[in-house]
Amino acid sequence: MSHVLSSLGPVRGPDGQETTLVCQFAHRTSSQGDLWFGGDILAFTVPLVSLQLIVVFVLSSSVWFLMKPFRQGLISAQIIAGIIISHSFFGQVGGSLFSEKLFSSRAKWMLETSANMGLMFYMFILGVQIDLKLLRKLNKNAVVIGASGFLLPLIAGLTSVIVAFQIKGLHASVMQSLPIVASMNAISSFPVITSVLSDLNILNSDIGRIATLASLVSDICNYILSFVLGTVAMCVATKKLAALLPVLSVVVFFFVILLVLCPMIILSARQAAKNGQQLKQTEFLLIVLMVMVCGLGAQLIGQPAELGTFVLGVLIPDNIGSAFLGKMDIITSGLLVPAKFMIIGMKINILDVKMASGAVIEMVILISYTVKFATVFLLGRRYNIPARNAVCLGLIMCCRGVIEATLSSTLEEDGVINAEAYTLILLSMLIVTGIARPLIAFLYDPSAKYLGHHNNCTDLLKHHNNRADLRVLVCLHNAESVPTLIDLLTATSPSLPDQTTSVFVLNLVELKGRASSASMLEANTGRGQLTVSKSWSRHVKKAFDLFADRHRESVNVRHFTSVTPFLSMHDDICSMALEEKANIVVVPFHKQWTINGGIGTNSHSVRTVNYNVLSKSPSSVGILIDRGYISRNQRVGAHLTLFQVTLLFLGGVDDCEALAFCYRFVGKSNVWLTVIWIRGDDDERENISREDIEMLNKFRAATNGHGNVIFREERVKDAIGTTQVIRSMDERYNSSSCYSSSYSSCNGGSACDLCVVGRHHDPNSTMVQGLMEWNELPELGLIGGMLASPDFYFSVLVVQREPRQTASENKDVLRSISCMYRQPTTANYNINNDYPPHRRPASFMLR
Repeated sequence: MSHVLSSLGPVRGPDGQETTLVCQFAHRTSSQGDLWFGGDILAFTVPLVSLQLIVVFVLSSSVWFLMKPFRQGLISAQIIAGIIISHSFFGQVGGSLFSEKLFSSRAKWMLETSANMGLMFYMFILGVQIDLKLLRKLNKNAVVIGASGFLLPLIAGLTSVIVAFQIKGLHASVMQSLPIVASMNAISSFPVITSVLSDLNILNSDIGRIATLASLVSDICNYILSFVLGTVAMCVATKKLAALLPVLSVVVFFFVILLVLCPMIILSARQAAKNGQQLKQTEFLLIVLMVMVCGLGAQLIGQPAELGTFVLGVLIPDNIGSAFLGKMDIITSGLLVPAKFMIIGMKINILDVKMASGAVIEMVILISYTVKFATVFLLGRRYNIPARNAVCLGLIMCCRGVIEATLSSTLEEDGVINAEAYTLILLSMLIVTGIARPLIAFLYDPSAKYLGHHNNCTDLLKHHNNRADLRVLVCLHNAESVPTLIDLLTATSPSLPDQTTSVFVLNLVELKGRASSASMLEANTGRGQLTVSKSWSRHVKKAFDLFADRHRESVNVRHFTSVTPFLSMHDDICSMALEEKANIVVVPFHKQWTINGGIGTNSHSVRTVNYNVLSKSPSSVGILIDRGYISRNQRVGAHLTLFQVTLLFLGGVDDCEALAFCYRFVGKSNVWLTVIWIRGDDDERENISREDIEMLNKFRAATNGHGNVIFREERVKDAIGTTQVIRSMDERYNSSSCYSSSYSSCNGGSACDLCVVGRHHDPNSTMVQGLMEWNELPELGLIGGMLASPDFYFSVLVVQREPRQTASENKDVLRSISCMYRQPTTANYNINNDYPPHRRPASFMLR
């Protein structure tokens, strides 16, 4: 027994303090082939912990896979995985492998040590994703809902505790636990609420903004009240001012983090921040060291280690924290944190719950939940939130997650609450949150506010004789498409004295780093720099401001920036289109071409955003396929000398919308517009609609006498004829309508700068029948998908007037996106809301 360590003394056992002999083999870390000599490898530390982590990963991932269709959270899945192998289930029913070998008391201590280290870094990552600037966005509604949603449930819960104290026969541990139970269930944790919003993809919604700010207020109230009451209680209990020392140590600790540790990290990582937020190894290790120092410091002053790392994450700069997040989040959230929450679930034992005392504890829990829901719902109605949305807001504020589970575990380990209260708190959390999340997803649709509203260019031509204000929302992910967009807007700038054009430029920035609170839709009305520090955003603003200066009498330009995850980016676009009453939203195609015609970038995330905009936009949508030849070949100084536009008209509401948009080109001396009406050889069989004829007649009458407008009719028998007309555009225009011989060879032999076409065409029409089988880009439609091929050199604008997605088209888009983009990236979200569950949430701020 020379290699055995032993200690004799009081330790906490199943029934409280017990005198127990604890023995441990000090040399048994690595098995080193002991299996071949009949040894038990699970008696050694390294193979045991390795097997535990494998079981944790496989079991938690399996439970998550089964629960994911029901909109359950990842933390809930991990806790349930722990319950499965706890004494209540497999550990009770012949699961000796789990209870005696793999997850015995000795084995769990080693695993929990690793898990607690992972939790320290996880809380640091949560802190990184919180932006203190959100405090400036608090408004009266959020303050009242957040404060009332915490204080009233707390008062109701404590009142029920006072009533419960009158019940005779309650165990002392139960009476000690009840006030803590009431306090815990009054909390609506900010990181948890924003995580739920992000998982449900309603972060940028109206309810999401309110819930984010209200949960922040609730957390602030909780911290202040806990701090004040804890200090007062300590002073009263000790009757000495020395009791204030722990409080002062906490304040000093926070200032040390702010004034010493954070500047150290900033100074060492300043150079890395200039190089695209790429952390070097030394800077990464320095942050790891600082996280551990903060965890140790918090332990020394009597606070949880996670509190110190969380505060450090909140205080360090966004660029450093987000770079660290990308390196550390996967291993922490994917392996170590699941072990922590599985251990939390393993400590749940339903057999600990007694009938009488369990009923009392559950009564307090239910009262707190009920009062919280009712308070938030009634205040929501008081502030004119629709009843359906107010119900969702109440359910959101009742959700629980990582903070509550971790706090419950800590309190149970410290003996503040007993095992019975611990079990009921977590089971109630799983049930309430498990019911609330799918209900919220079912009841609340953020797109409902703009679905059914349709503002388009056709109405301008029909009802206002095209003299009304054209309102265009331009969306940008980078500066690549700016020259072509400015050329397009220049060509549509008013040609009549009473015409105006309003341009709303929306810079779309993927949210990284401050994912809990940095999401925003920001208006930039001045000529200064954008709040979002993106060099391309500043260049975009400067370019569009110059465009506005050249057309100051007839063009108005306003700038906005949306910082949000790709998954909910479409909601910002559609909301702005509704608020600004845009006639058309122009979004960039997800592929961008290089100078030599090759594909430069191919963004799955941008394609998903475009599809969501097409499906939900309250305005017409134009997808711009920018090949860049306009700006490179047609400019003299800052002016566009010649802009040749071709409109392909096959019929349908989308082609009518494209025709109405192209009417804005009429009357410009440097813009040549050619309309090609592709017709079937049998008009009766093609069933030409009355709207098509009306729009064509109105257009021809309005453009009669304009020498820069050419109208052609092409009769085709089938899709082959349609294809021939489209593919012969270059030859046809070079021979008959090339207005600049020097230009006809500058872009591959094409005299067309921009081709405009509607998205949707009747697939049963003989003119396009069969083209569906060859279309790899369903979001562009049959003709648009053909024009996006490398065979063409001109830019293309695919126009949709109304969302009219058929079931087959929807499946084609889903299949196309899922099959063409296999590589996983942090930005690869697909349309059915499948995205990395560990990605933290973002809130929506409006300035």
